[in-house]
Amino acid sequence: MERIRKALDLARLERSLPGEAPHAGTRPIPSEPAAGADEAPRSGALQPSLASIVYTRTRVFTPSAEVLESNRIMNPGSAEPAAVAFRMLRTQVLQRMEAHGWRSLAIFSPTASDGKTTTALNLAISLANDHHHTALLVDFDFKRPTLASRLGLAPEWGADDVLAGRARIEDCLYHPEGFERLIVMPARNTMIHSSEILAGPASRALVAELRSRYPERIVVFDLPPVLSADDALAFAPLVECGLVVVAEGRTRRNDLVRTVELLHKTPLVGTVLNRAADTPSGY
Repeated sequence: MERIRKALDLARLERSLPGEAPHAGTRPIPSEPAAGADEAPRSGALQPSLASIVYTRTRVFTPSAEVLESNRIMNPGSAEPAAVAFRMLRTQVLQRMEAHGWRSLAIFSPTASDGKTTTALNLAISLANDHHHTALLVDFDFKRPTLASRLGLAPEWGADDVLAGRARIEDCLYHPEGFERLIVMPARNTMIHSSEILAGPASRALVAELRSRYPERIVVFDLPPVLSADDALAFAPLVECGLVVVAEGRTRRNDLVRTVELLHKTPLVGTVLNRAADTPSGY
């Protein structure tokens, strides 16, 4: 009964959301692209299917299977319940984003340990597995950046370096082998006054560039929890829509309600109930 009540509460919240649509090391590839490019379809012109992409300036690395498994990173083609659930989530997110022409998505959560970063990673993997899109996952959680470690990556440059003017965008892009059409921009370090930086001109310019560079790309931003710092709220006006992640048995209803209230100006495409007890995968 408690699970049914919670599901109904979540459904009511989603229906009331504004703007919702109906129902290991790295190795650079030596060839040089045109200025500012990071990857391109093999045939040059944009194709309906983006199955084959040559990575030029983007660095390629191979995540170990042990690291991926320990961090609950799924195989996108798997028949496991978690992979199936994320494909379902991907389809719903894409439908709602495409109905509005949105291509940038922020992953929010009320508090820490709700599964926000794991959800961001697996959703980005699933988005990239759709042959009509590529996905770029950006670590903007400068309070506790963990995207790189979840993939076993030790980046030379990251999103914090771009915002500080120490690196170019193309220096900070990494492709994990085995995950077609997925690019990640990790963060290396925490940042002082990160909310001011996320709301500032450098962040605006970076987001605009990432959104406009490739028309088929979905850009996903991983942010700090909404109720733990003001970073997510400071950044929210720069993104087109958001997805809220909550954890069953952990997230308090009042925290979810407060999070949605604080994000009232940001269109939300839905709410993900993470760690659901009735699925063996934990989702």
